[in-house]
Formats: sequence, structure tokens, C-alpha cells
Amino acid sequence: MPKNKGKGGKNRKRGKNEADDEKRELVFKEDGQEYAQVMRMLGNGRCDAMCIDGVKRMCHIRGKMHKKVWIAAGDIILVGLRDYQDDKADVILKYMPDEARLLKAYGELPENTRLNEGIAGGMDEEEDGPGDDYIEFEDEDIDKL
Repeated sequence: MPKNKGKGGKNRKRGKNEADDEKRELVFKEDGQEYAQVMRMLGNGRCDAMCIDGVKRMCHIRGKMHKKVWIAAGDIILVGLRDYQDDKADVILKYMPDEARLLKAYGELPENTRLNEGIAGGMDEEEDGPGDDYIEFEDEDIDKL
């Protein structure tokens, strides 16, 4: 039987990006780049994103980020625009929720941009009164079942 020459299996490879959680420098857009918010994930390393300039683009997640940085709907990303295709772009960077709040505070993102920090963040803003998401049953209704 052959000797194992590696230093571990897939669980060791999964734990490589532990140092990414540290504070990193905030990256602002340059020319040829734009901020965008992910609308939906399409699979195969692609997503639909609404750019801040008002154009909806299909974005390709580059190989360095693929399977290492997880992008979900509602995330703020930095995309590189293509000279030859205006309806497509490449994802350069995903902003963490605190970085997205800083971008909004600096005025880089418009004020009407909704930052999703998970399910709980989106629910707080829509609570105007009692929710219509559930049905109240009376005791008589339960007896009829």
C-alpha cells in the first residue's frame, strides 16, 4: 500500500482560513469597480447582483474566493466591471456586515441600501404591528379538527 505523504485530510484543509476573521483594512472602490448587493445566488460560482449605479449584473465569483468565502443573498460585494460586457462583472471582495455598515456611514453606499445582517436584522425593520404570518385558533376550532 502507498504511504500517505500529505499532512492531513479535508478537515485540515477546512480550517485554513481561521486568520481571516481578524480586522482587515477597509477597501474602497477604484475606477473600473462598483459596489453591489447580491440579489440571488445562481449556482456554478455565479450570482445576480444589483450594482449601486442601478444596473443589474450577473457576477462571477473568482477562483480565489470560490469555496473559501461564502456569499449569500443580501451581502454587499465589490465587483470589477468588464470593458467588453456591461451586463457581467467579477466578484472581487465580500464585505463583512460591520464593513458594510462603515461603508454606509462613510457615504459610499446610498442611504436606501438595506444591509441584511441575517434573518433577525431584516425582521426588526418591518414590525409595524401584530404580524399576519400566523393563524390564531380558538378552542372551538381545535375541537372541530
